[in-house]
Amino acid sequence: MIELELSASVLCFVIPLLFFFIINLSSIFSTLRSPNSSKIPKSYPIIGHLLALRANQDRRVQWLSEAVRSTPTATFVLHRPLGHSHVITGNPANVQHILKTNFHIYVKGRIARESLSEILRDGIFNTNGPSWKFQRQTASYEFNTKSLRKFVQTAVDTELSNRLIPILSDAVKNGTVLDLQDILQRFAFDNICKIAFGYDPGYLLPSLADTKLVVSFETAVQISSDRLNNSFHPLIWKMKKFLDIGSEKQLRIAVDEVRSFAKQIIREKKQQEFDGKKSSLESENDLLSRLLGSGHSNEDFVTDIIISFMLAGRDTTSAALVWFFWLVSKHPEVENEILKEIQETSESPVYEQVKEMAYTHASLSETMRLYPPVPIDSKEAMADDVLPDGTAVKRGMRVGYLPYAMGRLEKLWGADWAEFRPERFLQRHPAEGPRKWSYVAKDPYTYTVFQAGPRICLGKEMAYLQMKRLAASVLRRFRVVPVEEGVEPVFIFYLTSQMKGGFPVRIEARREKT
Repeated sequence: MIELELSASVLCFVIPLLFFFIINLSSIFSTLRSPNSSKIPKSYPIIGHLLALRANQDRRVQWLSEAVRSTPTATFVLHRPLGHSHVITGNPANVQHILKTNFHIYVKGRIARESLSEILRDGIFNTNGPSWKFQRQTASYEFNTKSLRKFVQTAVDTELSNRLIPILSDAVKNGTVLDLQDILQRFAFDNICKIAFGYDPGYLLPSLADTKLVVSFETAVQISSDRLNNSFHPLIWKMKKFLDIGSEKQLRIAVDEVRSFAKQIIREKKQQEFDGKKSSLESENDLLSRLLGSGHSNEDFVTDIIISFMLAGRDTTSAALVWFFWLVSKHPEVENEILKEIQETSESPVYEQVKEMAYTHASLSETMRLYPPVPIDSKEAMADDVLPDGTAVKRGMRVGYLPYAMGRLEKLWGADWAEFRPERFLQRHPAEGPRKWSYVAKDPYTYTVFQAGPRICLGKEMAYLQMKRLAASVLRRFRVVPVEEGVEPVFIFYLTSQMKGGFPVRIEARREKT
């Protein structure tokens, strides 16, 4: 019966679509090929913007950004097949309305939750209501503890001194070309596993070998992302899941591997606590230990939280850093300012010194303005509404904001928006010295890299701490030189952004000033 219902649904969708193609084939493709066609694509009956979506599937964020930037209100309504609409905005007033003013209306929608359900289950990034609020309160308490902050510092410094710096030093000696994106992802994965689990996967060991956990995790993330962003229609992946074939079978196996690993670590920690033994870690301040120590013993609940933070901590910081090193390599004046700031700190700066690295902080913020780790975020409207710019929203519609487009709006950043200029986030204090800067945060509904409102990123300060410590440690010692100078990498994204094909670089030792 289920198979017949699915088949009927697919036929009802495909037959009108084929009929439409036959009638309009020549005009459709001439429009898509036309170099003078509007940046706001034409929507067709039944299929909406499907053809333009498919034609731009490899640059979906860029295409949506062009559409948003072409509208007077920085809001574009994307029409999906069968009459489904998706409002996409870069208007700060709309963003504040969605993320704060009417927060209760705009929730994680059914499509997003279903698409990510295998990997995130009911974790904090994939749930709403009381469950989200409880997880948020729990995680917020833990993230604000000094002991966890200290543990993060220790984990970052250990990974830097024992793994990343030696690998970069070897690359200098041997003239090796490294994929810096891969290196940074390995660094971030080791680091977030230590912080989340108190477990070291050894992904950045000199062999740079893959591990079963990492391969399973990446497979789960990529297939989940394809479900959400690239699937022709949810029925397609749902059919494959029902039949347990293709990518859905791969996803099931990968998720089982990741969750089994997480639950094994949880059981080991519970047993150690029961036996009164200390773990092999120097500190019991990893997030998992803190959650278990606070009385949260439900395996599924704890696993959902930990995997959510693994995903957030692994991909976002590495995504920001890879674009940071590329932009700094293109702008020697920015690199020199960062170096001046680094040289004013000790070899192993304490938290307060890193916190005061305003120019480096601003350079990272400017990087994420142009290349946000999460370039698009969507919600679902639970009731009819009207956005501040007059856009009507119907119950059940997807409503998203586009940080990638917002970082490119002239009305928000000026005519020089395309320039990499950290000074946008800085103020000078000449009375305190010629190079004294202070960081000036932007309105969170204009600079939406870390979300805003009740769902603002809990790990924001932790992320900046990790990124600044890594940037300072690397740039103090090395120059990062892209192999293909003068070529802009291609921005792509799954659940977070990446450079297509990686970031091949040569590492040069920095000459010490005499």
